Amino acid sequence: MPGRKNTMNTVTDQIDLSEALIRKFDKSGPRYTSYPTADRFHKDFTEQSYVSYLEQRAGKKNNPPLSVYIHLPFCESLCYFCACNKIITKDHSRTTEYLRYLEKEMEMVAAHLGPDRQTVQLHLGGGTPTFFNSDELGQLMAMVRRHFTFTADAELGVEIDPRTVRPETLQSLAALGFNRNSFGVQDFDPAVQQAVNRIQPFSMVEAAVKQSRETHFESINADLIYGLPKQNMESFGRTLDSLIALAPDRIALYNYAHLPSRFKAQRQIIEADLPSAEDRLQIFMMSTRRLLDAGYIYIGLDHFAKPDDELNKARENQTLHRNFQGYTTRAECDLVGFGVSAIGKVGDSYSQSVRTIKEYYQHLDAGHLPVEKGIALSQDDLLRREVIMTLMCSMPLSIRAIEQKYQISFASYFAAELAQLGQYEEAGFLITDPDMIRVTTKGRLFVRAIAMTFDHYLKKVTTATYSKLI
Repeated sequence: MPGRKNTMNTVTDQIDLSEALIRKFDKSGPRYTSYPTADRFHKDFTEQSYVSYLEQRAGKKNNPPLSVYIHLPFCESLCYFCACNKIITKDHSRTTEYLRYLEKEMEMVAAHLGPDRQTVQLHLGGGTPTFFNSDELGQLMAMVRRHFTFTADAELGVEIDPRTVRPETLQSLAALGFNRNSFGVQDFDPAVQQAVNRIQPFSMVEAAVKQSRETHFESINADLIYGLPKQNMESFGRTLDSLIALAPDRIALYNYAHLPSRFKAQRQIIEADLPSAEDRLQIFMMSTRRLLDAGYIYIGLDHFAKPDDELNKARENQTLHRNFQGYTTRAECDLVGFGVSAIGKVGDSYSQSVRTIKEYYQHLDAGHLPVEKGIALSQDDLLRREVIMTLMCSMPLSIRAIEQKYQISFASYFAAELAQLGQYEEAGFLITDPDMIRVTTKGRLFVRAIAMTFDHYLKKVTTATYSKLI
């Protein structure tokens, strides 16, 4: 298969896939798309709290740029593994009303945000953004551009269900300015697809990837999930063969978290069909080796990228960042979210909108922003967030810089945490000295466990259920 061997990019050069270490250190924990994590948001953070942070930003100069997230929740059919906030319907007329309310929300946020709305990133998530037809997506982008000004190098990304791609879909998206897309593949095996109620032949994804290249999308991502029902080493190996042949720029290899008590759709999955914990581990190790041998670079957590992709370049030059969309090349941004359940980060705060479309409409009809909960970050939160996010991006953590910025003695403030890091240093995941903490190449597999050491909230009771690290 093309690209399977690359002597400059061997498995041992990148990460040490030690089965013994994985067994020892694999545990449940947050993915740290934020700190504090979303399960720590609370209802004492209200609409007025959010407005105050928007207006604080409007009153400042030299604000960070903006990132915009829009949640488009509609899907035609239910994927049993899905943990996203979605609305299953075949009634495409519902999009008209939703767009009208999105515009109302944008107008209200923009009024508080002020005129400085230079935007470097837009992401459409769901749900299925391509549930909306080309004219509706054009209408959506027109309203976004009325309220936000994109920089010349802005990154505009969209999640695409290959089953919704028509001949004009990708051309229309490219014409609207989208330059990055992400396809949900999950698995090409027919038995697995049947078990999770997501039927999409390889030819469908192949055509969508080909059209993406023809319409000059700058980066194409494909999502895989291991741990789904009916999966085994042989079948997932065939899926990898097929996806590697398509050569997307980025691949996300997600671990399926089976939480049927929390996500109703997952109750449709027959638990007896799920691979055992041992089989999942072997599938993960096989998949990682295959992707590395195919020339992909391991970025962190579940992300792989080609050597010339911007994501890997950001890893190399230590400008990698992390937000609610995962790893990103964009520097620290304020994030404004629109739509049901959308999350935002403005100044030293996080906020999240209501989860149902009924509540969303009711809030906006009453002239209120649809804020359900959030959190205002303390100085300790800000300090720990910087430490955690730096480690999550496997970048060197400058102890001196942290001490100067936050006016602390790192050794005293984090005495207990530094003692806990000893096990990870002994395992070869970290190198520490008085000036720096560095995650090693081997340690990139375990950055969630390392970051958890600094998470003050894990010492407190939570009802959240976290996924396993591997």
